[in-house]
Amino acid sequence: MNQEQNLFSLISNNLDSGQYRELHWQGSFHDYLEMLYENSAIARTSFQRIYDMIVASGGSSPDDQTGGECRHWNFFDDPDNDGRDAVFGLDRPLTHLVNFLKAAAHGYGTERRVLLLHGPVGSAKSTIVRLIKKGLEKYSRSPEGALYTFQWQDENGDWVDSPMNEEPLYLVPEAARADLLEHINSSGKGAYPIRLNGSLCPFSRWYYKYYMEKYDGDWHKVINHVRVRRLTLSEEDRVGIGTFQPKDEKNQDSTELTGDINYRKIAEYGSESDPRAFNFDGEFNVANRGVIEFVEVLKLDVAFLYDLLGASQEQNIKPKRFAQTAIDEVIIGHTNEPEYRKLQSNELMEAFRDRTIKIDIPYNTTLSEEIRIYEKDYAGGKVKKHIAPHTLELCAMWALLTRLEEPKNAQLSLMQKLKLYDGKDLPGFTEENIKELRDQTTREGLEGISPRYIQDKISNALVSEYDYVNPFMILKELEEGLRHHSLISSEELRSRYRELLAVVREEYDDIVKNEVQRAISADEEAVAKLCANYIDNIKAYTQREKVRNPYTNQPEEPDERLMRSIEEKIEIPESRKDDFRREIMNYIGALAVDNKQFDFRTNSRLQKALELKLFEDKKDSIKLTTLVSDVIDKDSQEKIDVVKDRLIKKYGYNEDSATDVLNYVASIFARGDAKN
Repeated sequence: MNQEQNLFSLISNNLDSGQYRELHWQGSFHDYLEMLYENSAIARTSFQRIYDMIVASGGSSPDDQTGGECRHWNFFDDPDNDGRDAVFGLDRPLTHLVNFLKAAAHGYGTERRVLLLHGPVGSAKSTIVRLIKKGLEKYSRSPEGALYTFQWQDENGDWVDSPMNEEPLYLVPEAARADLLEHINSSGKGAYPIRLNGSLCPFSRWYYKYYMEKYDGDWHKVINHVRVRRLTLSEEDRVGIGTFQPKDEKNQDSTELTGDINYRKIAEYGSESDPRAFNFDGEFNVANRGVIEFVEVLKLDVAFLYDLLGASQEQNIKPKRFAQTAIDEVIIGHTNEPEYRKLQSNELMEAFRDRTIKIDIPYNTTLSEEIRIYEKDYAGGKVKKHIAPHTLELCAMWALLTRLEEPKNAQLSLMQKLKLYDGKDLPGFTEENIKELRDQTTREGLEGISPRYIQDKISNALVSEYDYVNPFMILKELEEGLRHHSLISSEELRSRYRELLAVVREEYDDIVKNEVQRAISADEEAVAKLCANYIDNIKAYTQREKVRNPYTNQPEEPDERLMRSIEEKIEIPESRKDDFRREIMNYIGALAVDNKQFDFRTNSRLQKALELKLFEDKKDSIKLTTLVSDVIDKDSQEKIDVVKDRLIKKYGYNEDSATDVLNYVASIFARGDAKN
């Protein structure tokens, strides 16, 4: 019994009865007007509410790489669900989307348009809409996102909901609206002035007229039969959030959008024209005060698109047998490339194109963001098998290369362009140059390999018989899958993608060579000693002094051979050596003024040069190339085991993947020795 009570308490301790009462608040119309005067935000339009919801999550300052044209909006990181639906690398199109909502929120005209998200398959169009719908559900439950609707008291004294969850201010007669709104707006307590452009739906108009006739036009008595209540939006309950997905042409019926007659109630109310005998449960009806999503909107029958035109431009819908009915909702559709091309070529769809604002949602083109897409599902212990370092990075790299357009600058390779987009520095390229690179493209990100394909191939590798996954396994999966890829339309494109896999393999060679080099030269004491020796020599060189030999204690000329052997590792030319040495000494001097000590780790270029020099000095003693031979002596094995241990502890390898990478790098060096 005690155990049952404990389990029961686990449930009850997580329930908040106070919040339940707040979300189910009910009161009079007079109570609502008092709340409205104190906080006019409760009467915002759907566009205003969604825009405020996104802005409330905050965002970072403009991204310098895009010339300050966009910013990062935290809302699309899906922070409430630990990033489960996070959107990566699409700051620019998402900023266009937020700007569209901002203009609509201020009534600049875009509120009378259909928002069309256009892009290739797997580019996060549906995810963006899903985030907006989920966010709106949560926002409507918060104090900042509160909104209200009303109920009517019927002839039997029971309370019935307004079927379209209308704004209670629609109950105010036209003659009194202007003065009321002027009084509320003059308080200056809302970010937007309240505008009332709609009127009651047919169901509410019936009750309004019924009570007006009953009380001979006494509005104050009519309003006593109205009860205002808090409204919480929910896609599952079909309140304020609608979704419409096209079916085959024979099964499409416009009543799915605007509602239909309830034939069982005709006998009760006596007429098909009685709004009480009508179900206002079409997707447009239920989405009122919120958002409606049209999945693959351009697959809709033409008759449906006409409904869409009226809903967007006039903000009205036409239920069967009733007059135009006002709606307040954000209409978002999404479509892919082939469907959009059909729309462009169809002259009969000119009116729809004119009422549509298209926002391209391309594939991500930033390497670090693409890696995050795959890390979300496969990194950080989310899968049981070990995934070797750089495996997800190579997948992301190849996916991006298939999406990028060849640079017009012949001296810039596609891989270099990828690195520039990812914020890496290349000599001669400024942030303005990177912006120009992006502006020169026409369809970048709208073609290429989708993240879904990569995820499928990673999954294939994870279920293989091996205990771990390394880059070679994934690259093999990616290449073999190209033969059966349904979205690759030509052999020429297939060949290009294979060539890009070869580019990725070359890049991987450089990555792992550098990594093994760092592991071999990871003796910080030896690096620090080499650094001290280098600093002593460049200090003597720049000050035209001599260096004391530690063994003979005799003054000698600075060791030019040592200094150049280090500087050449980071491609400092002979003509620039003096500048580089003075730069290092000036930096050390500036630190000394602040009573700080120089540390080679604070200068990444110098650290790289020292590590490469140390690697060069030590690689012959380690004899890495013996790994690819049949015979390896005990001394070499011990040194290799030390390097392997560093790869495991410092770089994230396991025993098997560390052995793989050492063997692979050994084979690279062996090939290099053979060429020499």
